[in-house]
Amino acid sequence: MSEHYYSQKPSTAHDQHTIEEIMIGRKFAFTTDAGVFSKRGIDYGSKLLIETVRLPEEAKVLDVGCGYGPIGLAAAVIAGKGTVTMVDINERAIELAKLNAKRNQIANVEIVQSDLLEQVAGRTFDAVLTNPPIRAGKDTVHRIFEQAYEALAPGGSLWVVIQKKQGAPSAVKKLESLFAEVAEVERDKGYWILKATK
Repeated sequence: MSEHYYSQKPSTAHDQHTIEEIMIGRKFAFTTDAGVFSKRGIDYGSKLLIETVRLPEEAKVLDVGCGYGPIGLAAAVIAGKGTVTMVDINERAIELAKLNAKRNQIANVEIVQSDLLEQVAGRTFDAVLTNPPIRAGKDTVHRIFEQAYEALAPGGSLWVVIQKKQGAPSAVKKLESLFAEVAEVERDKGYWILKATK
């Protein structure tokens, strides 16, 4: 299988550059690199998730598969009195996320290399956000849903962005087998934003 961003140690040659994006009414600058997801610019699904998600100001949030940081860092601005823990298996993504947190002067984040939720096992969050690594396969995506359920406080919500053509209907079925309530909050350009509440 060819290497993709769901790799612990990308061997692709570095190709760093900076992108700027306006999200949630604020300008962000991100350093990206080869071997990480959506290196040329924040993908539409992630942007849609960021603009759609509703988080309490003091929420404890987990961003699963944080990449170079757009979802988690935006969530840290939304939940300004809370904390956001950002995890990714990809060590290059983790280094970039740390760099981008500093660059955007966002301090209420913790950035941890982790295979799915392994390194945060036993901790509880009010919200889990994910643009899941579809290329890693359905089993991996469903494991994220299962582990997110375990990590959520009662009444907490998992927010997922997924393309219809990349398995949104089967994702809904899986979420409905785990969560008390699953809602489709937004749908745009083939992307679905799902909110599953424990």
